[in-house]
Amino acid sequence: KDIKPDEIYNFADQDHVRWSFEIPSYSFDVTGSSVIKILEIIKNYSPNTKFFQPFSSNIFGNSLSKKQNENEKFSPLSIYALGKVTAYYACKMYKDVYGLKIYGAIFYNHESEIRPEEYVSRKITKSVARIYYGKQKMLYLGDIKTKIDWGYAKDYVKDAWKIMQLKKPDFFVIATGQTHSIEYFIKNCFSYVGLDYKKYLKINKKLIRPSKTSSLKGDTSKAKKFFKYKVKTNLKKLIQIMMDDELSKYKND
Repeated sequence: KDIKPDEIYNFADQDHVRWSFEIPSYSFDVTGSSVIKILEIIKNYSPNTKFFQPFSSNIFGNSLSKKQNENEKFSPLSIYALGKVTAYYACKMYKDVYGLKIYGAIFYNHESEIRPEEYVSRKITKSVARIYYGKQKMLYLGDIKTKIDWGYAKDYVKDAWKIMQLKKPDFFVIATGQTHSIEYFIKNCFSYVGLDYKKYLKINKKLIRPSKTSSLKGDTSKAKKFFKYKVKTNLKKLIQIMMDDELSKYKND
């Protein structure tokens, strides 16, 4: 009300899919309902503020398409994804009905060295570093055959800013357009420190999700057309960034 900011980026949500099944009301409130509250505040107190809302590839959870673009049908398979679908329709409604300057991106998986370890990418890199330094014996995971479109969160935040600089508010798919299995991620993390992953990996069926999302791969044709989007960090580089960060924590031990 007082500041009337030029731009607002809403990166807050409850984005752990498994947790969203355990705390459904809270997950939906934070991921979906809160967006409506923010939009109401903008509408009433600062209607010229640009607003950025990230969505998730999980909104396409049951997709049968080889690649998904901005016209893909929504098919959420978790409370988290349902919250994101709600956020999408709220943003579209406030943009169309009230003329607010609302921008958005459907982000595919975006990992980084500051991911909490409850997420599979960070669990793997942290475990590999601990195993390498003799502080852990095994890595326990669920379904390692799942294929993921892995991107770097730092890049995607920069892409969010680029989207906000466009004159016309719009929504874009942001992804790498390539998928690799969790097993591929594991193998490359272990090989980065010269270890054979098969000696340290054990499958725990209790860690498999109650609903399995399709293998999702993003079609970024629209983003390439509107703001020359390109992938800056491939998966091997991302693994290097995450592994270097984990390994650096044990060098003085």
